[in-house]
This record gives sequence, C-alpha cells and structure tokens, in this order.
Amino acid sequence: MRITELLTQDTILLNIEGNGKLEAINQLVDTLYTAGKLTDKEEYKAAILKREEQSTTGIGEGIAIPHAKTKAVKTPAIAFGRSVSGVDYESLDGQPANLFFMIAAPDGANNTHLEALSRLSTLLLKEEVRAKLLEATSKEAIISVIDSYDVEEKEEEQNIADKKNFIVAVTACPTGIAHTYMAADSLKAKAAELGVDIKVETNGSGGAKNVLTDEEIKNATAVIVAADTKVQMDRFNGKHVIETPVADGIRKPAELIDRALKQQAPVYQGGSSSSNSDHAGEKKGIGSQIYKHLMNGVSNMLPFVVGGGILIAISFMFGYNSSVESDPTYNAFAAVIKYIGGDNAFALLVPVLAGFIAMSIADRPGFAPGMVAGFMAAQGGAGFLGGLIGGFLAGYLVVGLKKLLEVLPRSLEGIKTILLYPLLGIFLTGMIMNYVIMDPVAAINTGLTEWLTGLGTANAVILGIVLGAMMAIDMGGPINKAAYVFGTGLIANGVYEPMAAIMAGGMVPPLAIALATLLFKNKFSKRDKDAGLTNFIMGLSFITEGAIPFAAADPLRVIPSVAIGAAITGGLTMLFEIGLRAPHGGIFVFGLVDGSAWLYLLAVVIGAVVAAVLLGILKKPVEQK
Repeated sequence: MRITELLTQDTILLNIEGNGKLEAINQLVDTLYTAGKLTDKEEYKAAILKREEQSTTGIGEGIAIPHAKTKAVKTPAIAFGRSVSGVDYESLDGQPANLFFMIAAPDGANNTHLEALSRLSTLLLKEEVRAKLLEATSKEAIISVIDSYDVEEKEEEQNIADKKNFIVAVTACPTGIAHTYMAADSLKAKAAELGVDIKVETNGSGGAKNVLTDEEIKNATAVIVAADTKVQMDRFNGKHVIETPVADGIRKPAELIDRALKQQAPVYQGGSSSSNSDHAGEKKGIGSQIYKHLMNGVSNMLPFVVGGGILIAISFMFGYNSSVESDPTYNAFAAVIKYIGGDNAFALLVPVLAGFIAMSIADRPGFAPGMVAGFMAAQGGAGFLGGLIGGFLAGYLVVGLKKLLEVLPRSLEGIKTILLYPLLGIFLTGMIMNYVIMDPVAAINTGLTEWLTGLGTANAVILGIVLGAMMAIDMGGPINKAAYVFGTGLIANGVYEPMAAIMAGGMVPPLAIALATLLFKNKFSKRDKDAGLTNFIMGLSFITEGAIPFAAADPLRVIPSVAIGAAITGGLTMLFEIGLRAPHGGIFVFGLVDGSAWLYLLAVVIGAVVAAVLLGILKKPVEQK
C-alpha cells in the first residue's frame, strides 16, 4: 500500500494557526474528523493526548508525529499539517515543530496499513524530504513529494552474525507505529555511515520484524534496546545491554553505537522475561526513576490492599467486634473473613511493596532481599515508610553487588543468581535494616500515626482539602498518584480517614463535568455533551481520567473548578469522620465505609455540584467561542 492512499488531499492542512501544541493537535484532529476518518473525535483526541503523556511525539528537526491506535478510527489515515512560524511542541531538541503528520490507526489495522504508516516515519529522516515539504505550495505538491520517496523496504535476510564490530538492536514504542521505525532507520543509517554492521529488530504494531536469531545475539558485541514498552529480554542474558528510551534511538544513534562497540553497558543478568527501556534509568532523571520503582511496588501491592481491605470492611458489617470470640456480636463467618483479609492479606502489604520496588531496581535478584526488608519493617513497627526505604535499599544494594561481582569468571554466572545475590543481598539488607533503619523509622512511623489519629477537626479538614485537591489537579498524574500513595501507606498503619477523602475527591472531576454538561447546555458542543454523559459512569466508578479531555481542551477553567470541588469533598469527608479501608473509590465501596455512607455520598454530591456550577460560570457559551 502506498502512503498516499492514507494521506490524501482532504487530510492535508497547509497552514496551522496558532503556536500552541494543543491548538495544532485540535486542528489536525478536526481535519481527520471532517474527512470522515474518525467515528469519535473526542475519543481519538483523548488517545492522542494519552500518547503524548508517555513521551512527546515531537522528535526534533521540526517534525512532530502525533499518533494513536484506537477503535475511534474508522479507516487508517494520515493528516498532514504545516506551520511556517513553528509550534512549541515540547520537541526533543527544544526547537519548534513545522511539519506534522498525525497518524490514525484503527484497532483492527492490518499489516499492510501499518507498514505504510511506519514507512512514512522513515521518510522524514531525510533532510531533502523535509525541505521539499516546507517549500511545497499546494496539496498536490505535498502528495507528489511523498509519492516520489515512498519505496517499500524488504525485511533483512542477510546473515551478518559472523562479522566483526557487529551489534544488534531492538526498537519499540507504545503504539508501534512511528517511533519504532524511525529509531531503527536512524540506527541503521548511522551504523552504515560509521562502517558498523548492525541488525535491528522492530517490535511494531504489525508484529516483530527482522527478529534476531540466537546466533546473531551470540556473536554481537553488544545489544541496544531502544524502547518505551516491553521487550523480551531473557535472550540477551550474559550480553552487554544498553537500555534506553526509543527517542534516543532517533536522536542519539552515534552515541549508542559507540557505547555498544566499547561495551559500555552492564551485562544483562536475566531474571525477567521483559523489560521497559527506562528500567536502567540511564537516560531518565532520578525523580522519574524513583517514581517508576515506587509505582511498581504500589501497583503490585494494591490487590492485597483492595482484597484484604474490602474483606475487613465486610466483616465489620456484622459488628466492629464480630471477629472477637468473646464479644456478644461474634460471628464465625465474620471472624474468618477478618482473618483472611486482615491477618493474612494485609500482613503481606509491606513485604510485597518492598519486594517489587527492589525487583524493579535490580530485577529478580532484588526480590528476595526486598521482601525480607519489607517483612522486617512490618514486624518491627517501621510500617509502610520502613517498607519503602527497605525496598529501595535492597534494590540498590543488589545493583552494587552485581557491579562488584562482574569480575568473577563467566563460568560462575549461574551461581551468582542461585547463591551469591540472595545470600549477600539478604544479609546486607537485613543488617542495615536491623541496626540503622528500623528503630528511627519505627519512631517516625509511630509519631506520624499518632499525629494523624489525634488531629483536631480543623486540621483534619485542612488535610482533607489538600488531598482532595491533589486528586483533581492532574487527574491521574504524579500529584494525583502522590496523594494516592500517601493514603495507601496510612491504610497499612491503621489510619483510614485520609483514604476516604482521596477516593471521594477523585470521583468529583468526571461527575462535575457530567453535571455541567446537563446544567449548562449552552456552554458545551453536542459532542461535549455526549461525552459528558459517559462521565457519570466514570465518576461513579472512580475513573478520574474521564475528565482529562475536557481539562486538556480548556485547562484554565476546568482544572480550578474541579480542584475546588474535590477539595470541598475531601474536607467534608474528614469533617464527617468517614474512613475507608480499601484504596478504591466509586459507589462499590460506599456501603463499606467507616461512618455514614449517606454523609459520604453527600460530600461527593456537594463537591461535584460546586465544581459544576463554577465551570458553568467560568465557561463561555459555545456561540461566543
């Protein structure tokens, strides 16, 4: 399939107006929608924005390739846009973007479509193509430029595994459409320029192409994994592996190839079947590394918190002391589910948290030391905070052990994983936890718990206001997640009121949007009103992200409105002394709260109504836009 079967004159926009990223995206989405390529404009736009949250699609050199694969696409298509003055697109090189190719792929796109879409991204690496597109004066000229350079490439068949200075690489991005192939072409072009033999496997939407063989991997000097999504890693066990974001494959091919030839990368020890490229954190800031490792621990801990917390809450429906055999309200069933949820599921929270944090840092060798550190923290009173510290301590200790033990002969590689890592990792982590971490952190943890449980009404309300607002400010982003982790940690320490404020605050943004579209119909387009109705379901299900498309389209009015509403809700739940033992929101847990479920519902309703009214006041009628 030719690229110009997907890029047609009715999907070309010669002049993008404005200089903002969101403005450019809106105009390109409108172009695709007007051309009949989309079934749901808002859903497609939300998918585009979600992809941008993962990493910018402004790849530098004046190019941006926003793309999404979603059921909202009726037929595969490409929209072209051009801005002579340039758009501030948060590009990798910090320069404005002039050329835009928005790729729309349906969920059921076949390989023929995907190959044509991916071929487009490789053409843009050519400087002469970019220059001609900037100079083109008509839609016909744009089509002609693309057509003249559109040549299908065949999969590599030659065996180059026996050559010297041979390296192998894998590229992959979340959607597998654009960046995957641009990184591959960039690496191959630079390798040819440097006289280096390379084979690049692409893990695109159409499946893996140029798949690396065992012989090629064995003979490679090193491996480059430029990916933002999961890649099969066990096959690289014992090889020097450079793990880096896919954007570096596009922007820094020379640096990666040089490092590969010099083997300036750790030897991959195996232990996990897949990896995210930012696992090693070589190109990420320390903050993003810590956040990723923390989220890995929290996400693996949550099933224990949710399952255990709800079982505990159900047991309390029979009476708060129904699990105590000597109490008049004793119920055998309540005692059993309290035992399962509280004495077992909850007992694993901190060890699982620490174990998976350590595993995220050091792969499987970090898991056992991390679990032990978490178990020591739980048993020794250091709690959730001690588990956090123990997980990071165990992970980075094992990373240090890996470096120290690199000097051992390759023949001892197996004994490292089986004996040395667990023995030394558990010993060193345990000693530091026992003699350095446990006592001071236990004192801090006890003090924090006592302070929170002893908060006066005014201070408790202020805390609820802050936590509620945090849930609405970035709707699933780092601020939202920080509040969520804080509440989860307090559950492990037996403090349940902040989690109730957090969960209720997270319900407000989508509910407020839904109410506003009903109460102020002249302030929203028909498409917005249709999308607003789905936010009732999202809000009742604690899916805060349902409000993101509205916030992205009008952040200065939407975000303050929903943040104020969520803050009011959070403050009210603390005022009403509502507690929640499971880190999950929505109507599903209203009957399980500590305190009045009706007051909990009232707090959510008041916050949603306030936010909706504020939004209705701030927004202008559609006709005035």
